[in-house]
Amino acid sequence: MEAKPFVVEEYGRWSDVDYAGIIFYGSYVRFFEIAETELFRAAGVPYSEVFDRFGIWLPRVHLSCDFKYPARLDDCLRVGVYFTRFGTSSLEIRFDVLHVKAGQLAAAGREVLVCVDRTTMRPQPLPGGLKDLLQPFLLDQDAARRHLGLEIRR
Repeated sequence: MEAKPFVVEEYGRWSDVDYAGIIFYGSYVRFFEIAETELFRAAGVPYSEVFDRFGIWLPRVHLSCDFKYPARLDDCLRVGVYFTRFGTSSLEIRFDVLHVKAGQLAAAGREVLVCVDRTTMRPQPLPGGLKDLLQPFLLDQDAARRHLGLEIRR
């Protein structure tokens, strides 16, 4: 099976917009959370099970987002989520938020999660079984964006 991003659609809600009528930057974290949660569910390990099943936590140690195109109230946003790297004890997850009507990249996010022991909170290797389940969503950014119908610009 070819690797591809997992995709969810979400609309800009009243609580997402700022005084200027543009989706507030903090709302993108909610979009990321929805997409990530559904990706794990699609991989067969819903977040309600993943931590107990593998005996780990996956805290975020990095979050960044670049804003490219303004989205507004009730705009349909397609959020593509995928992994770009599995390290020894960490993984990198990317989020591309497509403004559907404009066909533009509205935002691009990146998070790094570290696998830690649940008692000591010290890094430990990512469980092989978890990596196996997430493998169908591991691809580079250009390939992911092609799947999402985004033009690759250099």
